Amino acid sequence: MEEEGGGRSCGTTRELQKLKQQAMEYYRENDVPRRLEELLNSTFYLQPADVYGHLNVCSVVISTHFEVHENALPELAEAEEAERASAVSTAVQWVNSTITHELQGMAPSDQAEVDHLLRIFFASKVQEDKERKELEKSLEYSTVPTLLPPVPPPPPPPPPTKKKGQKPGRKDTITEKPIAPAEPVEPVLSGSMAIGAVSLAVAKACAMLLNKPLYLSIALLKHNQEQPTTLSMPLLMVSLVSCGKSSSGKLNLMKEVICIPHPELTTKQGVEMLMEIQKHINKIIEMQQITGKMSHLGCLTINCDSIEQPLLLIQEICANLGLELGTNLHLAINCAGHELMDYNKGKYEVIMGTYKNAAEMVDLYVDLIKKYPSIIALIDPFRKEDSEQWDSIYHALGSRCYIIAGTASKSISKLLEQGNISIPKSNGLIIKHTNQTTMSDLVEITNLIDSKKHITVFGSTEGESSDDSLVDLAVGLGVRFIKLGGLSRGERVTKYNRLLTIEEELVQNGTLGFKEEHTFFYFNEEAEKAAEALQAAVAREPLVPTFPTQGVEESAETGASSG
Repeated sequence: MEEEGGGRSCGTTRELQKLKQQAMEYYRENDVPRRLEELLNSTFYLQPADVYGHLNVCSVVISTHFEVHENALPELAEAEEAERASAVSTAVQWVNSTITHELQGMAPSDQAEVDHLLRIFFASKVQEDKERKELEKSLEYSTVPTLLPPVPPPPPPPPPTKKKGQKPGRKDTITEKPIAPAEPVEPVLSGSMAIGAVSLAVAKACAMLLNKPLYLSIALLKHNQEQPTTLSMPLLMVSLVSCGKSSSGKLNLMKEVICIPHPELTTKQGVEMLMEIQKHINKIIEMQQITGKMSHLGCLTINCDSIEQPLLLIQEICANLGLELGTNLHLAINCAGHELMDYNKGKYEVIMGTYKNAAEMVDLYVDLIKKYPSIIALIDPFRKEDSEQWDSIYHALGSRCYIIAGTASKSISKLLEQGNISIPKSNGLIIKHTNQTTMSDLVEITNLIDSKKHITVFGSTEGESSDDSLVDLAVGLGVRFIKLGGLSRGERVTKYNRLLTIEEELVQNGTLGFKEEHTFFYFNEEAEKAAEALQAAVAREPLVPTFPTQGVEESAETGASSG
């Protein structure tokens, strides 16, 4: 399309008319609304894609970056809701004004150029925000009266007197190294979600108008417009239960107990197997009257008082189904280390009333992997500030399980700016599409992670939407794992169904491939040795899971469809 007065053309007049006709037909068949919509369930519902004669070709929903707090105080929830509404309002304003004008007449197939303009626009908004804050600060200082000179600090206390009989240089107790304070939260510019949403909308519009699935368009972008002969499905990371700080039990450590089906299973086989496990979890909870409620993550939140309880629960269910942990399926633990730190004590509260310093946490994880070798991934075992312990656990366990940085990692924009993904030390990163992240950013960050021989986990946000585009992004980018939460709640089930649909399409087209690196067989030797030791221990003293029994707060439900 050309702008008035001349502009960039997306092809000949005949080609343009054909594309316009396709857009109009799609518009009529799908009854696509003509305007931007407002906030819905913590998501930004955007319908830009206004690239062909002011016709909306597709709709895009992008999730906000705000975390979901299960038990937030009313005043905190109210303040966050106001901030969220402001962010969405600003994003809508950006799209309806400057962004629409800047992109007018551009071809949606020119994703890199679109993303470049979006980056420039966002950089200008960041600069405007910086200048505004500096001006506010200077005005505030100019109105503050001159203060009296500061009072000098008191003299230091005298050194402690030497105890009678104490030898020189000896200490009664070993002083623990003070913990590093929490780093400031990376600022998120209000309205930034407009950038990620418009970038995705352009990619989606291009795919629809060219009659291609979105995942193939992303794959072309990833491979410099060269179509790959095969595409592989990302391995599933499915949340089974949650027993972290949001639960009423004493255990804080395990925000998510995650299941990973064997790499040689199809996505459909993996989902079906996990649905059976989920059904048995529900049955056991009902029989034993364990308090359980459905989390926003799409899995059951159960009350546990020890680290072993949720693991033994899953182990028992797998045994009843004839499945073997470490062979048919593996486990991962989202430790959410940043949520465990008690800053008053300077220690991690693993279990209510049980505190461990960072060095002791390394020992805890090493013992956990020895006892449960089927655990092949630990997500956020520490806060990002404890870099020394990330190094320690990586060297202790990096060859036996994946150490993955999620919340502990920097944002995609910061990672690309610094070009360094090695802090904290890990095997892989969880990346998400939110805020100002464009399609080009996703390609760049996955290329960077691949070049460092790291693992990419494509994850959903906590306040998830019903848009299933992120599944296409994961397949097109060729990531190792996809982490969508549990097999319940419509916004998550939709994405699992999209995975099944894509797998079926690839099979029918003969383009479903399998990457050798999408396996973790090199963990098996260590796992078998540890499993033998565990079986010997169980034979001597059988372990039976016990759970606290309380009234049910909310009935659990599962709703994943096999498509």
